[in-house]
Amino acid sequence: MNPSELCPRFEKGMEIINRRWTGFIIYKLLSGPQRFSAIETSIPISGRLLSERLKDLEQSGVVKREVFPETPVRIEYSLTEKGRALEPILRGIEQWSQAWVTIDHESKDDIVDR
Repeated sequence: MNPSELCPRFEKGMEIINRRWTGFIIYKLLSGPQRFSAIETSIPISGRLLSERLKDLEQSGVVKREVFPETPVRIEYSLTEKGRALEPILRGIEQWSQAWVTIDHESKDDIVDR
């Protein structure tokens, strides 16, 4: 049986958050609205890729892009209600990684058996 036949909504949800750097972008936006440059300096990602991911998240309804008619124009990105609903999931991953993941450059296995 095809996994998408089991739970197509789960599959679609994983597609949204599973793209490279997407979790980091959402995590960064949990602290509030951010300008593009603030996100770019906090995540080791190219501007082109960041722009692509933000567009994807905006199309998915996770991120809102707001343009302020100022000189120079100010653009901020923030999480929508749908995006903020991911906070418990990301905080859970954060707690899990604090408890179970070690950064041991001598070991190939980053997950600690407890």
